Amino acid sequence: MTESPTTRLHVVDALRGFAIVSILLLHNLEHFDYYYFPPNLPEWIKSLDKIIWDSLFFLFSGKSYAIFALLFGLTFFIQSDHQAKKGKDFRGRFAWRLLLLLCFGLVNSAFYEGDILTFYALIGFTLIPVAKLSNRTVFWIAVLLILQPYEWFCLFRGLQHPDVKLADPLSWGYFGRSGSYIESHSLLKTLYGNFTNGKTAVFLWNWEEGRVFQTAGLFMLGMIAGRKGIFKATVENKKFWMKTLVVSSICAIPLFIFKSGISSWITAVPVSRPLGRMVASWYNIAFTFVLVAGFVLLYRNRASEKVLSIFSPIGKMSMSSYMMQSVVGAVIYCGFGFGLYRYTGATYCLLIGLALAVAQWAFCSWWMNHHRYGPMEYIWHRLTWIGSK
Repeated sequence: MTESPTTRLHVVDALRGFAIVSILLLHNLEHFDYYYFPPNLPEWIKSLDKIIWDSLFFLFSGKSYAIFALLFGLTFFIQSDHQAKKGKDFRGRFAWRLLLLLCFGLVNSAFYEGDILTFYALIGFTLIPVAKLSNRTVFWIAVLLILQPYEWFCLFRGLQHPDVKLADPLSWGYFGRSGSYIESHSLLKTLYGNFTNGKTAVFLWNWEEGRVFQTAGLFMLGMIAGRKGIFKATVENKKFWMKTLVVSSICAIPLFIFKSGISSWITAVPVSRPLGRMVASWYNIAFTFVLVAGFVLLYRNRASEKVLSIFSPIGKMSMSSYMMQSVVGAVIYCGFGFGLYRYTGATYCLLIGLALAVAQWAFCSWWMNHHRYGPMEYIWHRLTWIGSK
């Protein structure tokens, strides 16, 4: 989502672009959702692969999408506020906008089964009933969602029956079948497999990992951030982000330790599984705010602002950039294309990802110098306001 040009916050453009680039790097390491580790690589490459894999997943896994979710809610507020100043209620138009996003996501899902646009489009409807509530009420609803109420239910049930043998998560079975179409030399078979089996796997995984509640909560926190204007360059906001950086860093450390040790400390799966999901979700959110606060504070420094502004063109074309990644990634790694999943470990994938990021930056910079919107953003904008006066 992009903001109205009249209310654009450049730090948000850069932050969104940063999230898109980090997502691109992770997607490359994953061969765009196909976990395959080439067996014939030299041992030194395998060692380097592990370091790169662990480092990038530590930094960005579960955090980049959280940044995107936070900014999704922020953008909803900006657009809603812009219409409110004209005396219009944006909620109906936003619902239509979400349906359009769902359509874009379904197209994207055919190339990349891990597509997040369809998921955001569906969860985005949670913003409509809370749009007119007070900040305090929305905040506590968001906190309740982030606390993962379903996992608490599963935890209490597990404490009562700790010896029950749990089946594997349903998504595992669907992901296990993905090789049959991602390795295929048929484009149609890959597109169909991603759209059917792959989409089912991803929706199940999002539910199983607590992403449904987490994402809705982050959407609402983003909306509150917009209401309070905390991304604006003020002295008060700088103090806010400094406090956020300190508090989120303090919270992230014990949560990371707890997350890493749960499976060895608690052997009862009915207890460790829901508890692990909760702690992992909270850790990702804490680390997300470390990244966001750090980014915003660095952006307020004139020297580092010039560096971080490099991400702005990609951020202004976030949906176009995201969908381009899916198509290009499918061609590079899937069997119908170059099939590089067979030959590339994390090291080579990182190099490919960096090259794609540079290419995407060059394209987005050129495009935004000649156009007001990215190509997909333009279509989305035009269809959003179709029939309006």
